[in-house]
Amino acid sequence: MAIRQLPDTLINQIAAGEVVERPASVVKELVENALDAGARRIDIDLEEGGVRLIRIRDDGGGIPPGDLPLAVSRHATSKIASLEDLEGVVTLGFRGEALPSIASVSRFVLASRHNGSPHGAALEIDGGRMGDITPKPHPQGTTVEVRDLFFNVPARRKFLKAERTELGHIEDWLRQLALARPDVELRVSHNGKPSRRWKGEGDLLSEVRLHEALGEEFANHALRIDHSAAGLRLHGWIAQPVYNRASADQQYLYVNGRAVRDRSVAHAVKQAYADVLFHGRQPAYVLFLELDPRRVDVNVHPAKHEVRFRDARLIHDFVYRTLNDALAETRAGSAPPPAPEQSYAEVAYRWNAAAPQSPLGLQQVAEARAGYAALYGGASQSPIAPTAVSIAALAPGNEATMPPLGYAIAQLHGVYILAENADGLIVVDMHAAHERIGYEKLKCAHDGEGLRTQPLLVPLAIAVSEREADVAERESDTLAALGFELTRSGPQSLALRSVPALLVHGDVEALLRDVLADLREHGESRRVAAARDELLATMACHGAVRANRRLTLPEMNALLREMEVTERSGQCNHGRPTWARFSLAEIDRWFLRGR
Repeated sequence: MAIRQLPDTLINQIAAGEVVERPASVVKELVENALDAGARRIDIDLEEGGVRLIRIRDDGGGIPPGDLPLAVSRHATSKIASLEDLEGVVTLGFRGEALPSIASVSRFVLASRHNGSPHGAALEIDGGRMGDITPKPHPQGTTVEVRDLFFNVPARRKFLKAERTELGHIEDWLRQLALARPDVELRVSHNGKPSRRWKGEGDLLSEVRLHEALGEEFANHALRIDHSAAGLRLHGWIAQPVYNRASADQQYLYVNGRAVRDRSVAHAVKQAYADVLFHGRQPAYVLFLELDPRRVDVNVHPAKHEVRFRDARLIHDFVYRTLNDALAETRAGSAPPPAPEQSYAEVAYRWNAAAPQSPLGLQQVAEARAGYAALYGGASQSPIAPTAVSIAALAPGNEATMPPLGYAIAQLHGVYILAENADGLIVVDMHAAHERIGYEKLKCAHDGEGLRTQPLLVPLAIAVSEREADVAERESDTLAALGFELTRSGPQSLALRSVPALLVHGDVEALLRDVLADLREHGESRRVAAARDELLATMACHGAVRANRRLTLPEMNALLREMEVTERSGQCNHGRPTWARFSLAEIDRWFLRGR
């Protein structure tokens, strides 16, 4: 077949296959254009899930009449003019493909009045066939009307889903936008009836918009984060581990205000939650990553869903460490974490000093010492080393000085500790709590020692792909820091000479392959740390107090005080909650008090 130049209409319809997947894609492109034009109010009218009609009206800067044909021409845009502009894109759109692509597969009308023009104008396009510019009364801003989507591409139309499904995709995207742009008012109607209004009165991290978009339950469990380093800033909300999902439906990532999906960042988030989330569950988060636009390439996906970072390894590590540090503060009872220069013992002393003195104070401290010894069995009998905080079984004080988890009053069925605090009742799963405390102590102990390696008497020959061998050779220093000393012995073979000492009895070959896969895909790996942590978690589980062991009140109080100062003590090593709180008001409702 002879080579021929494709007609413009067919070119646009091919481009539409990349840009316009469904009605939600059209809404996304048109609303983003409105935002780039400076709109502060956007009205979105839909019929039949957007298949019959999509009308987007904004109050932005508008388009001069003479520019209307250019606006629907391929690769025509006001947003970039040079390679330098492309490398530092700050607008949501920039390709100049959306409007011509949409117009080629619909009955399309573009009407606008520029802020410097006395009158408006309109341009109609029917399936890619452009009409004439006509005068049209119009307020400042732009209206784009898209009717009968895919009417001239029946094969594409067959792939559309039911009206409710298509509308759901639009609502999901608008929710995603609403989180990032609370300064913009969004009004949505469907089949002639108002369906949603997002008020444009909030700040970027306003809790009002968070409640509107993700609901009260997420907002009540959200941890606010804001951290900057190395020219990067990560801020937003992450959900406490106790609030988790069966799917990734509440995971929102924005890079310089653009909603994207990024495997490297998703991997970093997953690793940060690995130690606190129940198996198979998904974290929830709304994260805004800000960096120099020249450090991120947004021109890697036709629909702009993905980006490419120039410092992917740095960003992965930055996101992981920021979230890992934030999650470390999820202590049971939300006790104030000690300052860096304070020890846990000093925190315990501060609580003890605040409590009113009692004739039994010295006796209780002595009981606490005995309680600690009974609970932990001494350092020689347990991998869990004692700390001074464990002796802080405080003298009973008033509500103002009572510690977050209060004081133990009983043990239930040898499994749960019941404690009274200033607000009501605390219930603690003693084994789960003790397991987390021991696990964190073991991790701290091993982190303090540093990673020890075990030389192999005979180097282990490992057959790998050439690509894996290239990664091993390139990342030899990183692998050495992880405890693997190896050399490349051939195009597709490695000679392993030492391994992490703690994991010497495990499947180190499989572990090494996983590490190489991580380094290839993400530029970073925590496989060794994860394998070590899994072993330490098992040790902590075996060292924790078992169910049906009767504890004395001093022993229970020693455990409560440890929980208050132990990182991640709100969850056990497997992600299960370690404690629950029931307010006095809630308990009153159980018994209909005050009604």
